Formats: sequence, structure tokens, C-alpha cells
Amino acid sequence: MKKNYLLFLAVLWMSFFMVSCSGSDDYEEVSPVTVDLSLVPYPKLSDYMFFKGELKNLDPALHVLPYQPSSSLFADYSHKKRFVWMPVGAKATFNSNNTVLDLPVGAVLIKTFYYEDVQNITPVGGERIIETRLMIRKSTGWIFANYVWNAEQTEAFFDNEGSFTEISFMHEGTIKSTNYKIPAHEQCVVCHKRRQEIVGGGEETIFTPIGIKPQNLNWCYNYADGSKNQLSKWVEAGYLESGFTMPSADQSVVNYEDTSKPLELRVRGYFDSNCSHCHSDMRHCDYRPMRFAYADSGNRTNMGVCVPTQDMQDFPPALGTIVTPGNVNRSMLFHRINTTDETVRMPLHGRTLIHDEGVAMIAEWINSLTPCE
Repeated sequence: MKKNYLLFLAVLWMSFFMVSCSGSDDYEEVSPVTVDLSLVPYPKLSDYMFFKGELKNLDPALHVLPYQPSSSLFADYSHKKRFVWMPVGAKATFNSNNTVLDLPVGAVLIKTFYYEDVQNITPVGGERIIETRLMIRKSTGWIFANYVWNAEQTEAFFDNEGSFTEISFMHEGTIKSTNYKIPAHEQCVVCHKRRQEIVGGGEETIFTPIGIKPQNLNWCYNYADGSKNQLSKWVEAGYLESGFTMPSADQSVVNYEDTSKPLELRVRGYFDSNCSHCHSDMRHCDYRPMRFAYADSGNRTNMGVCVPTQDMQDFPPALGTIVTPGNVNRSMLFHRINTTDETVRMPLHGRTLIHDEGVAMIAEWINSLTPCE
């Protein structure tokens, strides 16, 4: 009797399994991702289940969508992998080419910083993941959650306090080393805060993403199932409302590393990704005259060309202009991107090393400019 009962259970289970795994239209695979807004941030990165298999492989789970802006923020030569996840049925809204997509409550932006060809690990020359930063959209606004990876590269743990870690890596045949800064919550706020007017008068400060502007996503990304325009992919994945007009070519940010593009457009792309989140209206450095957003930088005055420095700090008189055409030594902007002095350097946060390639490109641009009238 007992054997017959066990046989019945086995047949019943196999029947259920065959139905569940059949090609029935009623069956739909469910994403394992869990984001309980009442409990986040979780203690560990793995608690979200954004990735399948070994965590360090960063292999996205179902409905975790990779993305990449056309021009990337420089962060001490670190590499980055970016993903977005949204609750079932939730979609982002396209408001304009040069404003970030309006993501729904429950959405998460995932950004991992890592290095290749690392020298101060065993074995030498491997990969090391440093941190994974999350931005989570709650009903009350965006929150930051940073996860620091352990030495074994098996897990990342919640830590919004900030810290440093020594990293030595090979770049273009040269070993570079730095004490990499993992930001505290306060540093995240500087770049991601934005003031907005309140109905009835006054202002409030909110937090906002930076890189997910349509103008930055309007190019093809190589997904696991083939290359596709990222905005189209978001629509296909159900992550973006359709019916918007794609940004035109002249509205779309170019990759500043693409030397086939005009120098001015590359520099504008660089400023957009590295500077505009502070040097725009209602942002941290809006009291300065520069406006580095891609939509604004077509006007060279907004780029600081021939603009007086307005007695910025105690710099030498020779640096009396933000950008002096044909002369990097008389350009305040060049001085500040070409130093590691944290009291002077720009951007304020996110780098301890000089971006050699970026500095060389901006020097070439300054030397190409026509003189002030």
C-alpha cells in the first residue's frame, strides 16, 4: 500500500513538472529578484538576487537589463558594469533628450566598479571587483546603497560609511597605483543632488540618477541576444513607455574615446559625463558660470572659453580665464583637471589619478580654439 502511494506521488510530481516545463502559453518564468522597499538596503548584495551563478561573474538574472552610456565617467581607470531592474509592469517615462529617464518606484540602478590586470593580488594579473553601488527608487525618492566586495570576491556587504583600498593595475603597459576611494553617503549626495522648486514657493533638494539620459543611451549595445539600440531594448523589455521621438544624431552624446568623431563633440561628451552633474542649473556648482550639459555646451561660453574665473580661490593671476584659447597654462580648467591636489582638482569626487587621455584631449581642444575677441 505504501509503495503504491509513493508511486502515485512520484507520477503526480512528474506530471506537474512536465506541464510546468512545457511550451504552454500559461507558463511564464519568474525573475528571482527581490526588492522589498520596506527592508532595503539589504545586508548583502546577494540578498537581492540580481545575478545568477557565482556572484562575481555578474551574470544578470531574468529581467536584470545591462546598459552603458555612450560616454563614461572617469573613476581612476576603473571599469564599470551597469544594470537596471524594475518591478513587473513598471515602466520608465521619457521626458526629454537631456533629462534622466523617470524611473518608477521600486526600480534599481546597479553599478559595479572593478579592475582588470591587477598587480597587488594573487595571482597577479587577475580581476578585482571593488564595489557595487545601488540607487533604489522608493516612494519618498531615491536612496543610495553601497556594497563593498570581500577579498575572496564571493560577496559584497552594505557599507555607506566610505573607505579606501589600495589598488595597483596595468594600464596601457604602465603600472598605476592609487588608494581607491569608496565613497561615503555624503560624497554620493554631492553629485546626485538637485534642487527643485516647490509649488507655492521655495525649494527642496532631491536625489536623482545621472547617466540614464536618452541622449546617452541612444546607441547600440551588444546584448546576449545581439546588438540593439538601448532605448529600443528598454521598450522591448517593457522598461520604457513607447511613443517618444528618438534623439537625433546631433542631440546624442558621442563617445569621447572615439577618435573618428570631431574633437569638439568628443570634449562636449567628456564634459557631459564628468562635469555636467554639478555644473548645471540647480546643481552643486551652479554658482559657477560653466554649463557643461551636452545640450548647453554647443555655446563655447558655457564651456568657459574666454570667461573670467571670478577670483576663484587663490590661484595665480595667469589663471584668470577658465579656458584661454591656445594656452593651457593660462586656462583654469586645464589646471584643475591636470592635478591630484584634492583642494584644487576637478571633479571634486570620484578620482585620485589624472586621466591622462582625457587631459591630452582637452589640451588638444584648447590649443585648437580661436582667440577671444
